[in-house]
Amino acid sequence: MDLKVLFFLGTAFLTSVIISVCILLIATSKAYPLVVRSKKEKYFIDPISGKEIQFPTNNEKSSVHLSVIVPAYNEETRLPPMLDECTEFLENRCKNSDFKYEIIVVSDGSTDKTVKIAQEYAKKLSTDKLRVLDLENNRGKGGAVRLGMQSARGSVLLFADADGATKFSDLAKVEEGLYKLIKCIYNIFDSIKNVYLIEITYLLDDYQKNPSIVEEKLAISIGSRAHLEKEAIAKRNFFRTILMYGFHFLVWLFTVRGLKDTQCGFKLLTREASRICFDSLHVERWAFDVEMLYIAQSLKIPISEVAVKWTEIDGSKVTPVWSWIQMGVDLGLIWLRYTIGAWKIKPIKKY
Repeated sequence: MDLKVLFFLGTAFLTSVIISVCILLIATSKAYPLVVRSKKEKYFIDPISGKEIQFPTNNEKSSVHLSVIVPAYNEETRLPPMLDECTEFLENRCKNSDFKYEIIVVSDGSTDKTVKIAQEYAKKLSTDKLRVLDLENNRGKGGAVRLGMQSARGSVLLFADADGATKFSDLAKVEEGLYKLIKCIYNIFDSIKNVYLIEITYLLDDYQKNPSIVEEKLAISIGSRAHLEKEAIAKRNFFRTILMYGFHFLVWLFTVRGLKDTQCGFKLLTREASRICFDSLHVERWAFDVEMLYIAQSLKIPISEVAVKWTEIDGSKVTPVWSWIQMGVDLGLIWLRYTIGAWKIKPIKKY
């Protein structure tokens, strides 16, 4: 058979496969995510009184300065050290100030003592400072973070991994990245002389002083391990290094550009940025970070990337090779679904 005919038939077959896949994705995908939440998952339990208390929603105004969302799946061993470091840092900040915080531990269908341990901390600190969202089934890290974000009271919201790999003291660095994005500069302008007389920077960017103002801003500040990449490469074998670079390339090709590390589990969002991004989030597994940042970049929400201290902690639930391959497939599907309109991003409401 002539090569031109073979090429034509091959191209036609490939095109028909692509079109079929696109039609299938459009037919089976929901444009906007449908989040199903059981009655039990809408409440947390006060360990002292035993009463069920309903979580707030992300459509309500903030009532604390900072919410820390900790997704946890069978983390009975790694969770206590993380909570100890986190609460020590936040309690020190509360001294001699009106700073208020909450921690929401989201147990993602854990079958070990994760919930029991988290409830012990809630009993010690009170449910005003620590609440446990106990999911009935495993949804995946993205699903757990989303429900935690949608149940939080903070002006700004941080999600942090339960392993404590990122030092919590680096919150100050990530906050500084957020401040630079939302800094408000007011100028007194002389229209006659056409010059600026005075330039004043107000501290409206500080959520600890002006939580009601900051919560309405759109900004995201993310921790980054990119500065540790050379050291990590030296410890990895050649195959895992190739997989890492391949994943970075796919992130750049299909979804997020301009950011070196999309997967560090230490991300700080204003309340409004959190509501917008997580209300449109579809992916509930490991690649949810990438989709969240893709949504933010699509809506032109400013993002700051800040270097943080990071230590690898034993007990990771990520299987290096399989998880990276799975995330790579997810990246391609994220791009394809949004490109063909199978998935859509909710527009920013303008008031």
